[in-house]
Parts: sequence; structure tokens; C-alpha cells
Amino acid sequence: MLYLVREAGMALEGVTFDGVLRVGGRFMAGMAQHRSAEPDSLVVRVGAEELGEMLAERPGVYYLTDYYAPHGVVLVRLGKVSEGELRDLLRMSWRITRG
Repeated sequence: MLYLVREAGMALEGVTFDGVLRVGGRFMAGMAQHRSAEPDSLVVRVGAEELGEMLAERPGVYYLTDYYAPHGVVLVRLGKVSEGELRDLLRMSWRITRG
């Protein structure tokens, strides 16, 4: 799934990859590294409005830990998200990140 994350992210204009996806040098998405995250979780930049909706509507897919909560991101259980949903999520993050 990590290959798909990189491929889908790099297909978006101006995205670079140096271990994480970035737009204009700003973090967009990457694999969760902190021990508070579940294995195979992706960290994705989201807006506050989107975050609340995602957590409420799909708590089995999207979640937060205390460590990640202050950073404007959501954690994604990659095993629970479809390829299309992942691509949509990365497009949303790309729009938010590039401002």
C-alpha cells in the first residue's frame, strides 16, 4: 500500500517525496512513525472541518492519538481504505497543503 500512497501522491502537481509527501516543502502525508499510532497507519494533513467529519463517519478507518491531535492531521488505517478513497484523501490533503 505504501507504493500506492507514493504513486498517488506523486501524480499530483508539485508533490515531492523524500520519505514523506510534500507540497512546496510542506508536509502532506507520510507513514506514521510515533509509537502511539497503529502499524500501517498513514498520517495525512486535513482541515479541522474535514477531520471532525472523518472521525465521526468512519472511526474504523480514521483516528487520532494524543501525539498527533495538535498537528492538523488524521491517521488512516491503510488496510481499511480503498484505493479510490486513498486517492481522494491525498487530493484533499494536497489542496489543503498547497493553500
